[in-house]
Amino acid sequence: MAHYGVAEAKNKFTHLLERVEDGERIIITRHGKVIAEIVKAAPVEPSRDVSEEAIAAALDNLRMVRESLPPAHMPAADFIRQLRDEGI
Repeated sequence: MAHYGVAEAKNKFTHLLERVEDGERIIITRHGKVIAEIVKAAPVEPSRDVSEEAIAAALDNLRMVRESLPPAHMPAADFIRQLRDEGI
């Protein structure tokens, strides 16, 4: 595990990232106190496919929410214009 001051770490950042990619842990210090540790990121798992059933259920839920809302009394563009004009 290597220790670097902030200024030196800034100047050698690309090199430090290469070392981290190789599995090394890097400690960053300021005035002799540890302020950060750079470690290799854990592998990211690929996203799972969402089933058609889950999509259909989400869309049904959105429809229910939309149908439960009161009707708008003006088009959205007019509402936004009104908010802008009133300085809200």
